[in-house]
Amino acid sequence: MSAARETLLDRCFEVVRRHGFSHLSLREIAAEAGTSHRMLIYHFGSRDGLLAEVVGRMEAAQRALLADLVTDDADIFAVSAAFWAQLTSPEVLPAQRLFFEVYVQALYGREWTAAFRESVIRAWEEPLAELFRRAGIPGRRADAYARLGLAVTRGLGLDLLMSGERTEVDAAMELFGELARADLR
Repeated sequence: MSAARETLLDRCFEVVRRHGFSHLSLREIAAEAGTSHRMLIYHFGSRDGLLAEVVGRMEAAQRALLADLVTDDADIFAVSAAFWAQLTSPEVLPAQRLFFEVYVQALYGREWTAAFRESVIRAWEEPLAELFRRAGIPGRRADAYARLGLAVTRGLGLDLLMSGERTEVDAAMELFGELARADLR
């Protein structure tokens, strides 16, 4: 990716992260990003092409965040708590809103969400299952916990965005961790 395209994607990512995209035209995204819609079309092909790149960047950033938290001696429950704190921090929460906005578009099978649909679960399964295996949960049960942990995290993230009830949502996430930890005993 050229440096100019990368810089433009950075700026567009910030616009879409802050405002979402459903109500924004390509011209509005371009104007806020300090460029023209023609430059966006040149670099990304279309509004959908731009959104696909933005979504790819967002998902990659979240997986990188998780990878950064995992060390050889990492406790899955400490990693989970730190990851949750990062995902729901005030500076990252707008990206979570964008995530769910894209998720809805993917549910409708929008062509530009193909890569997102392919990675939204699959790219997370093995790294999460490996964390559960390292915590002592065997094979297929670790796989199931990975899927459950992903669903709980996303569900509670959506709950937080809808309700704004941080204390209640954080308590539910903490309870999930306690239930999982009890399964190790």
